Amino acid sequence: MTKTAAARATGSAEWAEALLQSFSQAGYVRAEPAILQPADPFLDLSGEDIRKSLYLTTDSSGEELCLRPDLTIPVARDYLASPGAGQPAGFCYLGPVFRQRSGKPSEFLQAGIESFGRQDRAAADAEMLALGLEATSAFGLTEIDIRTGDVALFSALIDALGLYPVWRRRLMKDFNRKISLAQDLERLTLATSSANEYEGVLAALAGSDRKAALALVTDLMSIAGATTLGGRAVSEIADRFLEQSTLKSGALPRDALQKIQRFLAISGDPNDALQQLRALAADAQLAIDAAIDQFESRIGFMAARGIDLAKTRFSTSFGRGVDYYTGFEFELHRAGNGDDPLVAGGRYDGLMSQLGASAPIPAVGFSIWIEAMTQTTVSGGAA
Repeated sequence: MTKTAAARATGSAEWAEALLQSFSQAGYVRAEPAILQPADPFLDLSGEDIRKSLYLTTDSSGEELCLRPDLTIPVARDYLASPGAGQPAGFCYLGPVFRQRSGKPSEFLQAGIESFGRQDRAAADAEMLALGLEATSAFGLTEIDIRTGDVALFSALIDALGLYPVWRRRLMKDFNRKISLAQDLERLTLATSSANEYEGVLAALAGSDRKAALALVTDLMSIAGATTLGGRAVSEIADRFLEQSTLKSGALPRDALQKIQRFLAISGDPNDALQQLRALAADAQLAIDAAIDQFESRIGFMAARGIDLAKTRFSTSFGRGVDYYTGFEFELHRAGNGDDPLVAGGRYDGLMSQLGASAPIPAVGFSIWIEAMTQTTVSGGAA
């Protein structure tokens, strides 16, 4: 490492440590989870696509392990293993994470906050955004683009439309990963012009519970003697088969498509977006008022925190590309500068149950990309 690079790294660590002290004063306890983690939670919750970026190994028992690629899941696992699991608790952290990244260092610093167990979701969401903005200010950055969204609104819309469970899953997956949503919407509206030889099976699967359908297809393939095909396990093939049933078992009604497209076109400052959402719900007779009410409550808490709503952009189509987010999502960027966020986070109420919690536990948090903060600060000449 050159002297200049070393100085920047040291400086960024000092800024981050000072920031963590302020988080500690706000009631967030310093967490230091193990660097070596079980790989399954990351693979199960982020999909096999993440495998290519992980540093993997195997222990003597055959369990697959990895160097932690982020700190949210490790902090959550430690919380669930603690005596205070299920009770409100907040944690802050600073430490190295490890990902294979083309043209960038594979080891880099990440800081952040995770808040577990708070039932006042709207207030907790607003607090995360406010603390994220404090982080950018601590690094000397003042001109910040605030980008927000809410996957809970899209989920409520899909539920209100009464779509097949498999269709719902496909659209939620596309939305969360920010790929193929528009393409799938169009494909789902194309009625099949000729009968499919598997039409009966596909239609039955499309209308069934995904877990039961997946088990059925997996069992049938196992009975037939299939173990792998083209390097894919039976479970992966069954999962793909269910996705295909989404596209082949029937057409998405044009009326539903128009409502989804109108929903995804909503954007602006939060108050403007709120009016558009209320209008859509009334015009289209959609039962999404509970999700909109939560959105409106969050706006109130954001304003109470001193967040400038006029400078906050909300879009119903905004998503962070992470499957386990369930509600509020946000990214903070330097104004007019690049796609990589400085701070990013959101609500992930379902994660704790997926990690083994016996009852649902609300959770929200964010990560600070120290590397991006430092680069921005240096290039921008900020103190």
